Amino acid sequence: MIALPFCSTSKKTVSDKKMAEPKVSYVTDIAPIMEERCTPCHFPNGGKKKFLDTYSAVSENIDDIIYRIDLPIDSSKFMPFKSKKEPLSDSLVQVFKMWKAQKMPN
Repeated sequence: MIALPFCSTSKKTVSDKKMAEPKVSYVTDIAPIMEERCTPCHFPNGGKKKFLDTYSAVSENIDDIIYRIDLPIDSSKFMPFKSKKEPLSDSLVQVFKMWKAQKMPN
């Protein structure tokens, strides 16, 4: 008899359970990205743009944030601004999209 280590005797099928999407939270996932990629411009000490340093500020502006970090890099509205910080990777942009889709848990 062949042993299939990943088989289960459960009657649940793939359609019964969705692939578990990682849980994203502001504190553990979003805030560190914002602190690393959006300072100093959007943080109080030295920032001259709209502050995005709190859960409230980020959640209220999430549509604009996602729009701007997902633009082509040569767009004048792309963030983070070209000469200031490295662009977010596709996986980091996806973190913001998942956070929004998960109703922005703190």
